[in-house]
Amino acid sequence: MSNVTAVPLRPVKRGYLVWLWLGLALALVSAYALARQGDDFLSRNARASGVVTTASGLQYKVIEPGQAGGPRPTDSDLALVNYQGQFLDGRTFDQSQQPTPMPVAGVVPGFSEGLKLMPRGSRYRFWLPPQLAYGEQGAGNGAIPPNSTLVFDVQLLDFRSQAEVMQQMQGMGGMPPGMGAPPPR
Repeated sequence: MSNVTAVPLRPVKRGYLVWLWLGLALALVSAYALARQGDDFLSRNARASGVVTTASGLQYKVIEPGQAGGPRPTDSDLALVNYQGQFLDGRTFDQSQQPTPMPVAGVVPGFSEGLKLMPRGSRYRFWLPPQLAYGEQGAGNGAIPPNSTLVFDVQLLDFRSQAEVMQQMQGMGGMPPGMGAPPPR
């Protein structure tokens, strides 16, 4: 049998334990803050159910799918849309009061990219990071601040090629038939 020598341990002072627990809590809070650093709105939104992020950084969610497998607008088309543009805090900066024709290639890059994903009759929500919206310059004489992430709710009513629209406008002196009303279902 071996002899074990017992070494008496001195009790730890209460003040040291308080500092130890405070240090541990501070380390946990710091670790959490570091883990969340860079976890901006778009990073969190990308993990939300139904949100798709494209290679360019555009995020979108299909609200109503529209005509499944139907054609989608291209850069050479004029789209007829209803839309509402908002900031992340929910303030509206622009919205259509009636169906609005928009050249697909003539809008900010993120809006154009989103339109080209939509079939007729669909309703999507787009989240445009600043580089796909108005970037560092902003827009509207300060109405849209620089580096703003924008949210658009868009309903694609119809689209036609710009050449077709111009040809019909020359022949009729106005908007072509069907471009002022939603498509039949």
